[in-house]
Amino acid sequence: MREGQDGFYDCANCPAYCCTVYQRVPVDERDLKRLAKHFGLSVRATAQRFTKIHSCERVLRRKADPIFGQACIFLNPETRQCTIYAERPQVCQEFPVTERCAYYDLLQFERDQQGDDTVVPLVQITFRNGDG
Repeated sequence: MREGQDGFYDCANCPAYCCTVYQRVPVDERDLKRLAKHFGLSVRATAQRFTKIHSCERVLRRKADPIFGQACIFLNPETRQCTIYAERPQVCQEFPVTERCAYYDLLQFERDQQGDDTVVPLVQITFRNGDG
């Protein structure tokens, strides 16, 4: 798992907000090739099995999630970790783009406020133009 430069977040202690709240995780041709190699599939078979087209954009498929309702197809629901971590899409590799992770900050704030290290505040991102 990844930790911010100054220790501002620890992905191992997060319930995988970034894998659940984003309904669109874009993948490009390089991502598809990396996944295809990992799974021993053709790029076409990989695209069909693990992605879909949403508003002219290729995105990862989602699946049912016991905490947030929906999650990335590659999120392990028990461990809350990515099952393709080394081969994950570039956008996932670059997240978060800042030293701090707002989701982790929210998690820590709520846990401190509630005095309970097991609290998981539910988060949903809603886009004004309806392209969630």
